[in-house]
Amino acid sequence: MGKKNKFNYFKAYEKLTALAVQESDLMIETLRSFKDAEALQDAMVPMHEFENQGDDINHAIFESAAVDFMPPIDREDVVELASALDNVLDYIDDVIAHMYMYSVKDIPDNAMKMAGLIRDSVKALDKMICEFHNFKKNKKFRQLLVDINSFEEQADQLYTEAMHHLHTKENAEVMHVLVWSRIYERMEKCCDACEHAADIVSTIVLKNM
Repeated sequence: MGKKNKFNYFKAYEKLTALAVQESDLMIETLRSFKDAEALQDAMVPMHEFENQGDDINHAIFESAAVDFMPPIDREDVVELASALDNVLDYIDDVIAHMYMYSVKDIPDNAMKMAGLIRDSVKALDKMICEFHNFKKNKKFRQLLVDINSFEEQADQLYTEAMHHLHTKENAEVMHVLVWSRIYERMEKCCDACEHAADIVSTIVLKNM
Protein backbone atom coordinates (compact mmCIF):
# COMPACT_ATOMS: atom_id res chain seq x y z
CA MET A 1 0.00 0.00 0.00
CA GLY A 2 1.46 3.37 -1.03
CA LYS A 3 2.35 5.94 1.61
CA LYS A 4 -0.32 8.53 2.18
CA ASN A 5 0.58 11.91 0.72
CA LYS A 6 1.89 14.26 3.41
CA PHE A 7 -0.16 17.40 3.98
CA ASN A 8 1.47 20.48 2.45
CA TYR A 9 1.14 23.29 4.97
CA PHE A 10 2.91 25.81 2.76
CA LYS A 11 0.45 25.23 -0.10
CA ALA A 12 -2.43 25.60 2.35
CA TYR A 13 -1.05 28.95 3.52
CA GLU A 14 -0.72 30.04 -0.11
CA LYS A 15 -4.38 29.18 -0.68
CA LEU A 16 -5.38 31.36 2.27
CA THR A 17 -3.49 34.42 1.03
CA ALA A 18 -4.74 33.84 -2.53
CA LEU A 19 -8.28 34.06 -1.15
CA ALA A 20 -7.35 37.26 0.69
CA VAL A 21 -6.08 38.78 -2.56
CA GLN A 22 -9.40 37.95 -4.23
CA GLU A 23 -11.23 39.52 -1.29
CA SER A 24 -9.18 42.71 -1.45
CA ASP A 25 -9.74 42.96 -5.22
CA LEU A 26 -13.48 42.51 -4.70
CA MET A 27 -13.47 45.17 -1.99
CA ILE A 28 -11.81 47.69 -4.32
CA GLU A 29 -14.23 46.85 -7.13
CA THR A 30 -17.20 47.14 -4.77
CA LEU A 31 -16.18 50.55 -3.43
CA ARG A 32 -15.41 51.90 -6.89
CA SER A 33 -18.83 50.89 -8.22
CA PHE A 34 -20.73 51.88 -5.06
CA LYS A 35 -24.30 53.07 -5.62
CA ASP A 36 -26.05 52.42 -2.33
CA ALA A 37 -25.73 50.23 0.74
CA GLU A 38 -28.29 47.70 -0.48
CA ALA A 39 -26.09 46.90 -3.47
CA LEU A 40 -23.34 45.84 -1.08
CA GLN A 41 -25.25 42.61 -0.57
CA ASP A 42 -24.07 41.51 -4.01
CA ALA A 43 -20.47 41.62 -2.78
CA MET A 44 -21.24 40.08 0.60
CA VAL A 45 -22.17 36.72 -0.96
CA PRO A 46 -18.78 36.03 -2.62
CA MET A 47 -17.01 37.63 0.39
CA HIS A 48 -18.64 35.07 2.68
CA GLU A 49 -17.74 32.31 0.23
CA PHE A 50 -14.06 33.32 0.35
CA GLU A 51 -14.26 33.33 4.13
CA ASN A 52 -15.92 29.89 4.18
CA GLN A 53 -13.23 28.49 1.89
CA GLY A 54 -10.64 29.88 4.28
CA ASP A 55 -12.36 28.17 7.20
CA ASP A 56 -12.22 24.86 5.34
CA ILE A 57 -8.50 25.28 4.67
CA ASN A 58 -7.86 26.19 8.29
CA HIS A 59 -9.79 23.15 9.45
CA ALA A 60 -7.59 20.96 7.26
CA ILE A 61 -4.45 22.60 8.67
CA PHE A 62 -5.59 22.11 12.26
CA GLU A 63 -6.57 18.48 11.66
CA SER A 64 -3.23 17.68 10.03
CA ALA A 65 -1.20 19.48 12.69
CA ALA A 66 -2.98 17.51 15.41
CA VAL A 67 -1.84 14.13 14.06
CA ASP A 68 1.30 14.98 12.08
CA PHE A 69 4.30 13.24 13.63
CA MET A 70 6.77 15.73 12.20
CA PRO A 71 5.36 18.95 10.69
CA PRO A 72 7.86 21.16 8.80
CA ILE A 73 7.73 23.82 11.55
CA ASP A 74 6.67 23.72 15.21
CA ARG A 75 3.07 22.60 15.67
CA GLU A 76 2.23 25.77 17.61
CA ASP A 77 3.64 27.91 14.79
CA VAL A 78 1.62 25.98 12.21
CA VAL A 79 -1.61 26.77 14.03
CA GLU A 80 -0.72 30.36 14.96
CA LEU A 81 0.11 31.32 11.37
CA ALA A 82 -3.03 29.65 10.00
CA SER A 83 -5.16 31.59 12.49
CA ALA A 84 -3.40 34.86 11.63
CA LEU A 85 -3.99 34.38 7.90
CA ASP A 86 -7.61 33.46 8.53
CA ASN A 87 -8.01 36.71 10.48
CA VAL A 88 -6.98 38.67 7.39
CA LEU A 89 -9.86 37.07 5.50
CA ASP A 90 -12.29 37.71 8.35
CA TYR A 91 -11.34 41.37 8.73
CA ILE A 92 -11.72 42.21 5.03
CA ASP A 93 -15.13 40.54 4.99
CA ASP A 94 -15.98 42.52 8.12
CA VAL A 95 -15.37 45.85 6.37
CA ILE A 96 -18.00 45.32 3.67
CA ALA A 97 -20.42 43.77 6.16
CA HIS A 98 -20.26 46.83 8.40
CA MET A 99 -20.68 49.22 5.47
CA TYR A 100 -23.92 47.39 4.74
CA MET A 101 -25.04 47.21 8.39
CA TYR A 102 -24.41 50.93 8.88
CA SER A 103 -26.07 51.68 5.52
CA VAL A 104 -23.36 54.05 4.30
CA LYS A 105 -24.47 56.74 1.88
CA ASP A 106 -21.18 57.29 0.05
CA ILE A 107 -17.52 56.25 0.01
CA PRO A 108 -15.08 58.97 1.19
CA ASP A 109 -11.81 59.41 -0.70
CA ASN A 110 -9.84 58.31 2.34
CA ALA A 111 -11.79 55.04 2.42
CA MET A 112 -10.70 54.34 -1.15
CA LYS A 113 -7.09 55.12 -0.22
CA MET A 114 -7.31 52.82 2.79
CA ALA A 115 -8.78 50.06 0.64
CA GLY A 116 -5.84 50.46 -1.74
CA LEU A 117 -3.38 50.04 1.13
CA ILE A 118 -5.25 46.95 2.30
CA ARG A 119 -4.90 45.44 -1.15
CA ASP A 120 -1.21 46.38 -1.32
CA SER A 121 -0.63 44.80 2.10
CA VAL A 122 -2.50 41.62 1.18
CA LYS A 123 -0.64 41.23 -2.11
CA ALA A 124 2.72 41.73 -0.38
CA LEU A 125 1.71 39.13 2.21
CA ASP A 126 0.69 36.75 -0.57
CA LYS A 127 4.07 37.16 -2.29
CA MET A 128 5.87 36.46 0.96
CA ILE A 129 3.80 33.38 1.74
CA CYS A 130 4.40 32.05 -1.78
CA GLU A 131 8.15 32.20 -1.04
CA PHE A 132 7.82 30.88 2.52
CA HIS A 133 8.62 27.27 1.59
CA ASN A 134 11.99 28.40 0.24
CA PHE A 135 12.87 31.13 2.75
CA LYS A 136 16.39 29.85 3.40
CA LYS A 137 17.40 30.34 -0.23
CA ASN A 138 15.27 33.32 -1.26
CA LYS A 139 17.17 36.59 -0.95
CA LYS A 140 14.04 38.68 -1.61
CA PHE A 141 12.15 37.19 1.33
CA ARG A 142 13.29 39.82 3.83
CA GLN A 143 12.36 42.68 1.51
CA LEU A 144 8.81 41.35 1.24
CA LEU A 145 8.54 41.56 5.03
CA VAL A 146 9.84 45.15 4.92
CA ASP A 147 7.20 45.99 2.29
CA ILE A 148 4.38 44.73 4.48
CA ASN A 149 5.63 46.75 7.45
CA SER A 150 5.84 49.81 5.23
CA PHE A 151 2.24 49.46 4.08
CA GLU A 152 1.10 49.06 7.68
CA GLU A 153 2.91 52.28 8.64
CA GLN A 154 1.26 54.07 5.74
CA ALA A 155 -2.11 52.73 6.89
CA ASP A 156 -1.47 54.06 10.41
CA GLN A 157 -0.68 57.49 9.00
CA LEU A 158 -3.70 57.46 6.68
CA TYR A 159 -5.95 56.34 9.52
CA THR A 160 -4.84 59.32 11.61
CA GLU A 161 -5.37 61.72 8.70
CA ALA A 162 -8.73 60.20 7.78
CA MET A 163 -10.02 60.43 11.36
CA HIS A 164 -8.83 64.03 11.64
CA HIS A 165 -10.51 64.94 8.35
CA LEU A 166 -13.66 63.14 9.43
CA HIS A 167 -13.94 65.08 12.68
CA THR A 168 -12.96 68.49 11.27
CA LYS A 169 -14.23 68.55 7.65
CA GLU A 170 -16.92 65.87 7.44
CA ASN A 171 -18.54 66.56 10.80
CA ALA A 172 -21.85 68.05 9.65
CA GLU A 173 -23.70 64.79 10.43
CA VAL A 174 -22.99 63.01 13.70
CA MET A 175 -23.97 59.60 12.31
CA HIS A 176 -21.57 60.01 9.38
CA VAL A 177 -18.71 60.64 11.82
CA LEU A 178 -19.71 57.74 14.06
CA VAL A 179 -20.17 55.26 11.21
CA TRP A 180 -16.96 56.05 9.38
CA SER A 181 -14.94 56.18 12.59
CA ARG A 182 -15.90 52.55 13.14
CA ILE A 183 -15.32 51.52 9.53
CA TYR A 184 -11.89 53.18 9.39
CA GLU A 185 -10.95 51.26 12.52
CA ARG A 186 -11.89 48.02 10.81
CA MET A 187 -10.01 48.93 7.64
CA GLU A 188 -6.87 49.78 9.59
CA LYS A 189 -7.23 46.46 11.39
CA CYS A 190 -6.87 44.66 8.04
CA CYS A 191 -3.39 46.09 7.52
CA ASP A 192 -2.50 45.33 11.14
CA ALA A 193 -3.54 41.72 10.54
CA CYS A 194 -1.26 41.46 7.51
CA GLU A 195 1.67 42.79 9.51
CA HIS A 196 0.90 40.43 12.39
CA ALA A 197 0.90 37.43 10.04
CA ALA A 198 4.17 38.60 8.51
CA ASP A 199 5.71 38.99 11.97
CA ILE A 200 4.75 35.41 12.79
CA VAL A 201 6.45 34.26 9.60
CA SER A 202 9.54 36.28 10.50
CA THR A 203 9.68 34.63 13.93
CA ILE A 204 9.32 31.19 12.37
CA VAL A 205 12.13 31.96 9.95
CA LEU A 206 14.45 33.04 12.77
CA LYS A 207 13.68 29.86 14.70
CA ASN A 208 14.45 27.66 11.71
CA MET A 209 17.59 29.26 10.25
